[in-house]
Amino acid sequence: MRIGLLCPYDLSQPGGVQEQVKGLRAALRGYDDEVVILAPGAGDDDDTVDLGGTVSVPGNLSKVPISLDPTVGRRIKAATAGLDLVHVHEPLMPMASLMALRCDRPVVATFHAATSPLGTRLYRLLGPRIRSLLGPNLRRVTAVSPTAAAPVSDSLPVSIVPNGLDVAAFTRDGQPSALRVCFLGRDEPRKGLDVLLAAWADVAAEIPDAELIAMGANRGSEGVQWLGRVGERTKVDTLSSSAIYVAPHLGRESFGIVLVEAMAAGAAVVASDLEAFRYVAGDAALYFPPGDSKALAERLTSLLRGEDERRRLRAAGRERAQRFDWERVAGHYRSVYQQALS
Repeated sequence: MRIGLLCPYDLSQPGGVQEQVKGLRAALRGYDDEVVILAPGAGDDDDTVDLGGTVSVPGNLSKVPISLDPTVGRRIKAATAGLDLVHVHEPLMPMASLMALRCDRPVVATFHAATSPLGTRLYRLLGPRIRSLLGPNLRRVTAVSPTAAAPVSDSLPVSIVPNGLDVAAFTRDGQPSALRVCFLGRDEPRKGLDVLLAAWADVAAEIPDAELIAMGANRGSEGVQWLGRVGERTKVDTLSSSAIYVAPHLGRESFGIVLVEAMAAGAAVVASDLEAFRYVAGDAALYFPPGDSKALAERLTSLLRGEDERRRLRAAGRERAQRFDWERVAGHYRSVYQQALS
């Protein structure tokens, strides 16, 4: 198949959708498919079509780098003319995704995000009109989790195809450091870093030799090893050397690929009790109420002292991570593509 993967976000900037699009391209090539990424900030290599610059706008309690150029549709139309199918990620995101929905090719649309309560109400008020917004060439709709599907599932048939990961790339030999805990995430309120730091004060008082490593953030405060933004190798090495990975997010999460990364790397997972996190980790994690630093401290203290429970969670996590391996996820998407083309 000749497939175009449309990403509305700046491909040169870090982000979950961007990484999923890149990973899907690599996985589809294993089937000898011809795959091109269309995205703003895509650069000029042979496998991408650059849709121009972006601006950062508020979105989902964060900042999202998207194109607001109304002429981007012309570039998309030219780039998709020879393709069999266009897979549009975040289909209602301006302007690239909205323009790609109108290209003269069969379209598969994938929803990634967890919407706000207001956003969910707006989707439901639109009701059947969502179908017309997604354009005349729409053939199939997928979402990365039940949380991402919820806003549109009353109006459209939605297949769940989860996010993918090269699980083998996160596997390391050896045992993790028994008292090492790590965090990975941008320093944004919804990622819950403040909750973790409040909990860590209690953990450190109970277990002075415990260590906390924070990736993706750098506040420079004492008692934490701050790594800031890290490369892939440092991320994998840190996850695999940690006894516990903590996801203290407050909400608005639709999946949680970092939980899959941590499980694949062999870290025991402690996570906020969010629907999306339970979908990903199931019984391979311990949960605590979002925002409850005291409950988080209790989970961490107990798990740092509980080698048997850590061993159980590590084994369960590695097994569960296999569900999200790219080989399985890409095969599922190819089945969706074939249905769309038929």
